[in-house]
Amino acid sequence: MASTADAPGVPGGPPAGVPGGPPADAPQDLIRLLQDFTLEANHYVDAAGGKNDMHRTDLNALAVIMRHTAAGRVVTPGVLRSELRLSSPATTALVDRLHASGHVTRERLGTDRRQVQLHMTPKAYSDGSAMFMPLALRMGQAMSSYSDTELEVVRRFMSDMVDATVAARQEASQPKPN
Repeated sequence: MASTADAPGVPGGPPAGVPGGPPADAPQDLIRLLQDFTLEANHYVDAAGGKNDMHRTDLNALAVIMRHTAAGRVVTPGVLRSELRLSSPATTALVDRLHASGHVTRERLGTDRRQVQLHMTPKAYSDGSAMFMPLALRMGQAMSSYSDTELEVVRRFMSDMVDATVAARQEASQPKPN
């Protein structure tokens, strides 16, 4: 069994463009593959959401609520507005849609009865599972041929790509210098 030091594209492995190493244009190929993945993931979300009369923004909102809830954080309409970069009226319409469809409940917080906390309903979890389980199964099948070591490299790579994308977004959102 070859060690990771011998694996092409793995730190310590052969450099790009040499025999046994990745092709010289590997970074550009990877960027194109990430773009293709993003596009196909968006197409899947559109198809799955469309079959269930849900907008992409609705699904993104449920993902935000799920992530914050799992981390033990309170989710308010303000959190959705900030994370999804929506206007106040668009956020109100979004929360109204999710409530009307039975995907979220609203709960008044503590003594400040004006503050609303959002919770996903069992219907939201059930519908989300039905929409995304086919994708999860296909991805699981695709990953099953990779070793734990290979998956760890991919995990690190994807984490780094997310961090790079966040940094680029933050940079792009800065005002232009005069």
